[in-house]
Amino acid sequence: MFEDLEFRGLVSQVTDPSLPDRLAAESLTVYIGFDPTADSLHVGSLLPILLLRRLQLAGHRPIALAGGGTGLIGDPSGKETERALLTDAQVEANVAGVRAQLERFLDFSPGPTQAVVADNREWLGSLGLLEFLRDVGKHFTVNQMIAKESVRARLGEREQGISFTEFSYMLLQAYDFLHLFDAYGCRLQMGGSDQWGNITLGIDLIRRLRGTEAFGLTSPLLLKPDGTKYGKSESGTVWLDPARTSPYQLFQFLLRSDDAMVGPLLRWYTFLPHERILELDVEVAEHPERREAQRVLAREVTGFVHGEQEAAKAERAAGVLFSEEVAALDEATLIAVFGDAPSSSRSRSDLDGDGLALLDALRDSGLVSSLSAARKAVAQGGAYVNNRREADVERRLGPGDLIAGRYVVLRRGKRDHHLLSFG
Repeated sequence: MFEDLEFRGLVSQVTDPSLPDRLAAESLTVYIGFDPTADSLHVGSLLPILLLRRLQLAGHRPIALAGGGTGLIGDPSGKETERALLTDAQVEANVAGVRAQLERFLDFSPGPTQAVVADNREWLGSLGLLEFLRDVGKHFTVNQMIAKESVRARLGEREQGISFTEFSYMLLQAYDFLHLFDAYGCRLQMGGSDQWGNITLGIDLIRRLRGTEAFGLTSPLLLKPDGTKYGKSESGTVWLDPARTSPYQLFQFLLRSDDAMVGPLLRWYTFLPHERILELDVEVAEHPERREAQRVLAREVTGFVHGEQEAAKAERAAGVLFSEEVAALDEATLIAVFGDAPSSSRSRSDLDGDGLALLDALRDSGLVSSLSAARKAVAQGGAYVNNRREADVERRLGPGDLIAGRYVVLRRGKRDHHLLSFG
């Protein structure tokens, strides 16, 4: 188990050198927390989900903790400024969305490794302030707390600083570990390397109050070669919710991974055997133009997140951008494929009778500047309807050209697309 995590570059720090042997010899209960800042997790969140899944497959019991309680406070780790506080209703809605996603990725079949999705608001919400300060707060010094990197970095900012609210976050996370230890026998907490201070505080609390040992393991933060966080595209965050980021958009995001990132991403985000990953490393080095490693990455991750059928559909869609097979796409996939292309709409009545002249459609779409330019493009073989080359300047569009009952894809030259809808 530990050797696999090391091969995949998923080990940053461990709190105890005996942890690798324990992972091999014992069945541990392990938890990772997920911050409900939105009603969907994103591709960056997928890394800890996969960590839990890896441990479950190796015989350990995973707990995915949706922070409905700590989400009302906000984790200062890795943040240069104070978070905007969410309302109760926002956090509740976000936790519901996050819980539903977590339940898709882990195995809840009865047995010793049955997954658990928990919400820390269930125990933090009823915790009294005086009780918390007496039973938890007295075990930690302010000196300890300000020594944590997440706090120390903020203390250096004179104007912003850190509020007492966020300063107290690490105590709440430590209490979470204690509660999960008591309720489920959880003895291992995992997270990103920015969680090291929070994790060690929880281990210390369990040692002080229960007189036993617990463990922590952190993974490197997922960063792109330029040092920025992984998980954003040009259009924004890449979500796991298909209503926010379609399977095709996720597939394309992964397909566009640069050569320097695809090796680490294959290790972090797939369950491929080591031998196959090493083969793909060689493929990237010797034939980067084939982008085989990127295709494998996109196929594997999209399949895990959205299912094999959606992954196959996304891969097929990725190959039809310039193919006549575009006519076979369903409406949702067609819109995802051409979501970044210029688009316009016309009345369905334009297709009545003799239909709409292709030359007019090309001009009105902006693909050409005039009817004479449209005529020239068609005559020279540079105009396409649904990726089929059209050489007839008298060509007219009719109902038979519609994709999914209402769309026509116009193209000029090799790359200029326009999605025309009729309603």
